[in-house]
Amino acid sequence: MDKMRFKGFAAGILAAIFYGTNPLGSLHLYADGIHPASVLFYRYALAALMFAVWMLVRGEKFAIRWGYAIRLMFLGAFMAYSSVTLYVSFLYMDAGVASTILFSYPVMVAVLMAVFYHEHITWATAASIALATFGISLLYHGNGEARLSALGMTLVLLSSLLYAVYIIAVQRSHIPYSPLKFTFWIVLFGLLAIVVYALVAGESLQLLHGWREWTFATQLALLPTVLSLFLMTVAINGIGPTTSAILGALEPLTAVVIGVSIFGESFTLRLAVGIVLILSAVILIIRSNQKRPSRDAGA
Repeated sequence: MDKMRFKGFAAGILAAIFYGTNPLGSLHLYADGIHPASVLFYRYALAALMFAVWMLVRGEKFAIRWGYAIRLMFLGAFMAYSSVTLYVSFLYMDAGVASTILFSYPVMVAVLMAVFYHEHITWATAASIALATFGISLLYHGNGEARLSALGMTLVLLSSLLYAVYIIAVQRSHIPYSPLKFTFWIVLFGLLAIVVYALVAGESLQLLHGWREWTFATQLALLPTVLSLFLMTVAINGIGPTTSAILGALEPLTAVVIGVSIFGESFTLRLAVGIVLILSAVILIIRSNQKRPSRDAGA
């Protein structure tokens, strides 16, 4: 495996793990009565601040060309509204069900790449998606009374589609900026998109109180936003959108580990089988990529 591809796989795995830490902050803030728009505002605002500090330390320039700014604005909107639709779906259906359905995005990425960019879907890709999807379905252990609604389903599927388009567009945007500068502007434009959503939805900004809420907001900004989005950009450029999306199977796995180790949830045989299937999917897609040239990587 060449250096760029190894870097891409490492970044993709870490991006998924960091993104899976969402429950650590979001569930606590929801429990405190903070609505989705405010949670997302603090998540993106603090993330943009962290990226800005990072860029200053690295000595990177903030200036961008207008042509690239338009592309970055659309990318930021896709990412932000994928987050918005997912967070709002939690109001209409169980979060566990929503998170399971969300993993339809690797299938969407594979289909979109095949239809619009004529990418060949190999048996290893199809098998990895199937293993990961079934494994994730085993991770959800609801009580049989989870609410399902047409609106909730629509919101989750829309979130998956927006994220799939975002993943593909990152590679196809051909913007010659470093991953750091690239992701900073995506987060900043994403923040503006969230502000627009809050204004349209009539949700005023709620203030955070005490170190506890600010700690949860900071965690949401750092792990599932700054580090995850930055590393996902590196992964997409290294191993391509389809493979990066499949590695996202580690996101719900991370959430399960957090639930068991921090929130005291029980570890069952069902969860163990789901974890084995997900890890098998990740190993399969990595091994299959070792045997073929990087056709979908890099922009």
